[in-house]
Amino acid sequence: MKVQVRYFAALREALGPAESVEVEPGASIAVLRSRLLARSTRHAELLAPGRAVRCALDQRLADEQALLADGAEVAFFPAVTGG
Repeated sequence: MKVQVRYFAALREALGPAESVEVEPGASIAVLRSRLLARSTRHAELLAPGRAVRCALDQRLADEQALLADGAEVAFFPAVTGG
């Protein structure tokens, strides 16, 4: 299944605004993040475990155990963003 990944703030500047990613049915945000880590060294650096990155699933804050559906939108953004 395909999900849309969006990046915000510093992540957007480094990785671009969005990308589409294929994941297996029943995958979680944690699985998606793992898949993204393998995309490039830049992805691995910015999305590494332990980095202060928050995520949202279909525009609602979510933890990494949240399950994805086909066509879902997952956003990643720094835990602290300025206004």
